[in-house]
Amino acid sequence: MKCRRCKGPAVIELRRHNAGFCGDCFVHHCREQVRRAIDEHRMMAAGERVLVAVSGGKDSLALWDILIELGYSVDGLYLGLGIGEYSASSGDHTRAFAARRGAHLIEIDLPTDLGFDIPNGSRAAKRVPCSACGLSKRHLFNQAAVDGGYDVVATGHNLDDEAAVLFGNVLRWNIEYLGRQLPVLAAGLGFVRKVKPLVRLGEREMAAYCILRGIDYIVEECPMAEGNRHLAYKEALNDIEERSPGAKAAFYFEFLEKASHLFQATADATRAELRPCSSCGSATPGDTCAFCKLRARAGAASS
Repeated sequence: MKCRRCKGPAVIELRRHNAGFCGDCFVHHCREQVRRAIDEHRMMAAGERVLVAVSGGKDSLALWDILIELGYSVDGLYLGLGIGEYSASSGDHTRAFAARRGAHLIEIDLPTDLGFDIPNGSRAAKRVPCSACGLSKRHLFNQAAVDGGYDVVATGHNLDDEAAVLFGNVLRWNIEYLGRQLPVLAAGLGFVRKVKPLVRLGEREMAAYCILRGIDYIVEECPMAEGNRHLAYKEALNDIEERSPGAKAAFYFEFLEKASHLFQATADATRAELRPCSSCGSATPGDTCAFCKLRARAGAASS
């Protein structure tokens, strides 16, 4: 197979695009897909300060690398979740990348800075680990961006992630979540803008990008993710994609074009009811936000 762009020997085939690419042209392809996503969805503008949520995995490190190459003013934020050797390794990979690129990395360590880790915090709050982890990440990423004066928080959610989340939300017809499942979430009360520049790229493409760019990332899945329904949804969609290349992209982007607006009113109404948390000031539908409740329960359990 020849490279679609330069006609040289291809090193990777993308069945969804019915195309192959050599190494250099594939790297260009990935950057162009991110540029297109940013432009089409008006994710960020030149001169805006961007904070990338990095985990040491392929998606977030590739995103950080691409945004740097595209010329954006971008720093990284790493959260130490206190998940044993997994967190130690993910932190090492993140720091190594930042050092190699000469990029600024902000670090927040849950056990040291907030007094709890995800394993103990999830048990104390009676939440599954992925729920406690996601809640903590959303709160702390946003708070760090607000405190640091950033305009945008960018996350490494790729096409596979978004299609799997959409699949789960459709199976349960989670109207509020469907109304928020967009590549861009606008700034609002206590929230900075949140964007997902990798929505046009899949996991396989991100892994290949990292290999070609020499980016060393943590390969292991989080040990606390075992049994996560999100992974099962990914497997089901991968099976469909194998039989029908492009199915995931069609599912996700057709939803954005033809159906996402149907759920906007519910999401907007929910957001309009938010008010400042009595403890931390973050936007919440009740008196105290879910993160402050989690932190309080984790602290009580450890005392």
